[in-house]
Amino acid sequence: MRDERGYPTGLRCLVMPLWRARTHGGAGHPLALDKVELATLLHLIEALFGHGWTPKDKEPTPPGLLAGRTGKGAATDRLGLLLMVLNTRTSGWLQLVGGSVKKREGRGAATLARLLGCSPSGARKVLARLTEAGVVARQHRETSTRMRGRGRVMLLPVARAYGRRLASVEAVSGAGSVFSARPAGAGGDLAPTVEAGALGTSGESEAETASEAENPARPAGAELHTVHAQVVTPVVPPQLDCGFSGEGRGGEGRRPERVCAREDQAVDDETAAAGTGSPVAGDGPLRGEKPKESRVDERVGQRAAGAGAGGRPKAPGWEKAQRQRRVALPDDLRLRVALGPVSWLWERLSGWQQARVEETARAELASLEGLLALPGGAPRLLADRLTDRLAETGGEALVDNPFGWLTGRGLVRRPSCSDRRCDDGTRLDTGGDCENCGNVVHIRRARRAKTAARIERELPHLGDDERRRVLEERLREQAAIEAEDQVRRREQARAEKARRDAARAAAAEHSERERQAAAAADAARQALACEDCGQQQAGGLCEACGYRRRTEALVVEAGMVAASWSADLADQADVDAVAADVRASLAADIERARRGFLDSAPPGEMAADPIGTASVLAFGALRAVEEALPELRSSALGRLARTEEAEAEARRAYKTEQGRRWFRHNPNGVDAVAAATKAADTARKRAAEYLLATRLQQLREQAAARTELATRPLNDDTAVIA
Repeated sequence: MRDERGYPTGLRCLVMPLWRARTHGGAGHPLALDKVELATLLHLIEALFGHGWTPKDKEPTPPGLLAGRTGKGAATDRLGLLLMVLNTRTSGWLQLVGGSVKKREGRGAATLARLLGCSPSGARKVLARLTEAGVVARQHRETSTRMRGRGRVMLLPVARAYGRRLASVEAVSGAGSVFSARPAGAGGDLAPTVEAGALGTSGESEAETASEAENPARPAGAELHTVHAQVVTPVVPPQLDCGFSGEGRGGEGRRPERVCAREDQAVDDETAAAGTGSPVAGDGPLRGEKPKESRVDERVGQRAAGAGAGGRPKAPGWEKAQRQRRVALPDDLRLRVALGPVSWLWERLSGWQQARVEETARAELASLEGLLALPGGAPRLLADRLTDRLAETGGEALVDNPFGWLTGRGLVRRPSCSDRRCDDGTRLDTGGDCENCGNVVHIRRARRAKTAARIERELPHLGDDERRRVLEERLREQAAIEAEDQVRRREQARAEKARRDAARAAAAEHSERERQAAAAADAARQALACEDCGQQQAGGLCEACGYRRRTEALVVEAGMVAASWSADLADQADVDAVAADVRASLAADIERARRGFLDSAPPGEMAADPIGTASVLAFGALRAVEEALPELRSSALGRLARTEEAEAEARRAYKTEQGRRWFRHNPNGVDAVAAATKAADTARKRAAEYLLATRLQQLREQAAARTELATRPLNDDTAVIA
């Protein structure tokens, strides 16, 4: 698809499977989609793994969740994510297949294997890669007996799209694989194999997620006695929580932060601090505890109900500020992708802090977009930076001050050299090592080696310690000199910038003065009267007189064109006679055009606007002369083409073309004669045009000479002769 200038603006493609389904498959074919269904499917694919683009005069389309996934298995991962999204409920949980599954793979891998048509082991690898990419979360349901219940697979994009709370699920999914060593329904392995039909036949239903109280005492089909691990493991997967007193430390064996760490959070149903029970045991008692609550717990509950979760009085407006904060990430998809690795830190920020972090993230995204060659990659680049910074810190759980960490360490760029594209020694546009940083290191090493060699030559008697001390002193001196030179160059650059700004301001001021002078001159010119008819406010020449001047010039030009072939150019009287005949013919044409207008126009309208009527009549005369001039020019070219000069030029061109080397073997053949005739006609036309231009130039020079002679003032000698 091209525009009016021929530049490509689009591409029309015929997708053969869709075309066959629509023409031969019938209404029941899976690919027999209407326009709305196909648009919805394409929009879903764009959100999942589209590469993103920025169309002209439209909103930009951000890259999908797997846009940066390349290499081996990338296509399989995209297909698996698309099929799982299409088979996921609004809650975000994937509909799992029923029947017997292998212990190693689990029910989620079996479901994905059924969707992809591959083996469960291959599907398990795909599921692991999608989990590592942060689009899939795997978890086991918690039971009242604290046994690992039925395995579940959540599609995080679907859950986020429907506004589900994902803090605990994302924390569990980030801790590693949470597949049970023994899948739910293990007793079914001994039963006859049942071929599962549609997805979700014996999977998890919507009613299963209603409440934990409805769970059975043990998972469905589990044996009476579970197989314990050799070492003690947490009851649930490690939670990246806020470090409450009595909370499990997970598998890392770290020391807890402190007893009262973040116990002064608001009592809110959306925060982990609001619950008074243990997040590990749920509603049931811990080992060794009595079912009845102690008086200490009752007093703690009363104090929490009166003063907040930490038992301290809160400042006025504190609860309002906590209520205004957003638990979920911003609605902007670019920010959601960029801040995805720190979603748990985002939940710990107040409303004001979230607004400041969002502003900082937007500014950093705008800065990164200006550095990248391809648009749309800034969110993923910022997400990778946050992931690397979290890895340096040791994880989100070790961040004591989320706001300070995000604004002072996580979101800021840390250049290792003077290149704006450098971030921690990595090029932001290419992702490779920064060459400038390598040059800096090389220069420093070379300088150190050169200085050490100079010291060795100058002071060969020094010991190792003394030589090292002298080397460090000289390197510090060189660094100080370079710092002073850098300051001097910075001052020079600042002065040069100021000079350029001053020159630019002076140029802008000069341009403004010229514009004002031109506007004043134009206003003065518009106030002048017409030079021919004296009409006021006509800008020196009114419209009707302008048309008359152009008409007179074209009449003179038409007379010269006619005289170029029909008159003797050396005889001025003959030239004037031909010009007079042409003027009379054109005057007749002008009169006919004038009569036609007067007959068609109402008399009252012409009397009401005499100036407009004069302009229309003058324009009609100009159009009549313009229509007659091409005919006179064509007639002159035809007559001049039959002159002796043109015929001689045509004969020479004919012989030249006939004597070409490819016509020498048969110069009188059909092809040779046709080519020679065409060349002769072209030469004849060129000769006629040249003769017309030459004769018109001669006539103009003669007319200019007569005009100069007529306008020259008479001197004394001329007056005596006269």
